[in-house]
Amino acid sequence: MRFRLRYQSHDLELSEGEFAIGRNATCQLSLDDPLVSRRHAVFWVAAEELVVEDLGSRNGVLVNGQKIEGRVKVRPGDKVLIGSQELTVVQISESGLPAIPLNATMSMPRVTVSRPAVEDFEDQSVTKLSYATSAVSDDLSITKRTDGFRVLASVAEKALAMGRAEEAERLVSASLADVLNASRLGKPVAPALAELVTRFAAKLATATGKGAWVDYVVEIYTKLERPAPAVVVDELYGALRKVTSADVGKVKAYVELLRGLLPSFGPADRFLVQRIEGLERLATLRA
Repeated sequence: MRFRLRYQSHDLELSEGEFAIGRNATCQLSLDDPLVSRRHAVFWVAAEELVVEDLGSRNGVLVNGQKIEGRVKVRPGDKVLIGSQELTVVQISESGLPAIPLNATMSMPRVTVSRPAVEDFEDQSVTKLSYATSAVSDDLSITKRTDGFRVLASVAEKALAMGRAEEAERLVSASLADVLNASRLGKPVAPALAELVTRFAAKLATATGKGAWVDYVVEIYTKLERPAPAVVVDELYGALRKVTSADVGKVKAYVELLRGLLPSFGPADRFLVQRIEGLERLATLRA
């Protein structure tokens, strides 16, 4: 018997051992929620049972609406509330879809994303990325969507920290593709979500050496007709020193777009445009 925790649209497969949840980045599942303690709760995973324990959190742990004390056994279908975040216990058979292992010695979660993944990074088309067909929802500006990516990215960050760039890439590629497809269709993308996905894409460019992720960032902000935030620009400077296959033409077109919009920008955005012009020069040198 195996268990998963379903959080928003993602399934986290639980390996035997300890699975900690809290705001602390060292937890296997890090939740950006003010109602969640730094180390809020832990799931104890065994071959035939799953137990949740409240670690003395400020707001407690609820199972099916009832606040628990100490350790409580949970079963498939149970709803576990940690802060304002609800997780559902799911049981899977041995024939279930395989998840992506991260670090068995640390009992790290393995995440299965129930969306189509990026199929082929080398068969480069319009954006040097070939995406599987994906239904894009109309609610990309909703906070829950942003929080969902933040949770997934926190797991992928751990993979990057362990030098497992390809695993991190597989974890987030489908979500990144959804956002890009939405922007191409003219759907609203919240600034906070755009910053999250592009910053992570730039990190992937640095870790994998794939210029396609630089192109991803450039296309997102070209569609938004805005300068990329400073934190994203900083990541891009590092990325462009690692990759040689970024599309210089896309960068040049983005810079030209921003120059045309300069009269509508304030001082802070004008300074960002200057920094992005530096990216164009760097990309040209690296081409």
